[in-house]
Amino acid sequence: QMVLGYLPGYLIIATVLMSLYYPLTLTSIYTDLSDRFGFWSYKSGAFYFLLSRLIGSAFRLYLVAIVLEYAVFTRLNMQVPFIVTVTLTIALIWLYTHKGGIKTIIWTDTLQTACMLLAVGFTVYVIASDLGVASLPALIHKISENPMSETFFWSDWNDNKHFMKNFLGGTFIAIVMTGLDQDMMQKNLSCRNIKDAQKNVLGFSIVLLFANLMFLSLGVLLYEYAFLKGIAIPEKSDYLYPIIAMEGYLGVGVAIFFILGLVAAAYSSADSALTALTTSVCVDFLEIDKKAEAQQLKTRKRVHLWVSLVLVVLITLFKLINDESVVSALFTVAGFTYGPLLGMYAFGLFTRLKINDKYIVWVVIAAPILTFILKKYSVSLLNGYQFGFELILLNGALTFIGMLLISSKILTVK
Repeated sequence: QMVLGYLPGYLIIATVLMSLYYPLTLTSIYTDLSDRFGFWSYKSGAFYFLLSRLIGSAFRLYLVAIVLEYAVFTRLNMQVPFIVTVTLTIALIWLYTHKGGIKTIIWTDTLQTACMLLAVGFTVYVIASDLGVASLPALIHKISENPMSETFFWSDWNDNKHFMKNFLGGTFIAIVMTGLDQDMMQKNLSCRNIKDAQKNVLGFSIVLLFANLMFLSLGVLLYEYAFLKGIAIPEKSDYLYPIIAMEGYLGVGVAIFFILGLVAAAYSSADSALTALTTSVCVDFLEIDKKAEAQQLKTRKRVHLWVSLVLVVLITLFKLINDESVVSALFTVAGFTYGPLLGMYAFGLFTRLKINDKYIVWVVIAAPILTFILKKYSVSLLNGYQFGFELILLNGALTFIGMLLISSKILTVK
């Protein structure tokens, strides 16, 4: 339901946001906030990107770290502290991005994504064969008859799985996690012209839809296989795939493909994120474009290292506090951290009002706090209503309202 919502979201990115960014040739997409609102709006937008991307990248790498810990160290009976696993994971990414950069990452993303999808396809094939499913129509029937394959939920509006909540949430999650994300937009802004950039965004949205369908189908098959073989379902569902893949149920080939696919999936996201985070800190906060070239290079290397260390700390903390699936946690957190960006850009696009820029910091702090309170007490305050991924809309709306309260005169169009 949420992934279907991505489609209109990516259409808005291609037609509206790309038209806004591309002519400006921005190194950081958040400098546009400075031109529209002022210094503190620009810094607030850049800060929420850093926070969002740090947490998002940490969640993805946390998933890789816990699986690698299980697949390698636990199976070899090696008592290695979790922080060592995390540090090794980050170190490999750091070396790669330190030598490469955004241009290298764009090309290798294609190879990494292909490896990930091959891993999923190969696993589906082996599991289907073991389940006695001999053809694609039979596989589709096998998946569709499983109660876990239920996709659309319409009956109870209060339920956080309701279609419209997830569809709308998906639309705006796509807009903020791609269109308002420095990492993702850097890749699109590197295209030769705006038409190529728009084709890239729209083509990606279609591929993403089918890729997610593959992963969801794999999820159903993993549970089917676990029930068939009497495999105990782990308390954290993130461990189910590695248990089946690494315990020899499907053969050595699947285990190898699983590790390669897992690492590729995380690195295709994390390597570009690390580069984009470094760029944002250097350009948006340290303003290295005003320094000499030799000083710029030195500063970038230091920032790259510090961002890597922060990721190590965050991933280690997640190991201590996370009590739900990584995917669910990631999109829930996105509702809090990307919401202010949604509200700020919506206000800039749909109004001609100026704001008292020095108060914007209080607005973007208050909006997520109010969102958290409403989510926590929504059942009692809103007659049983439960927030799903549409939480980002509430956060963005509260930011928008806050900006209206600190707005002043109409912007003069030159």
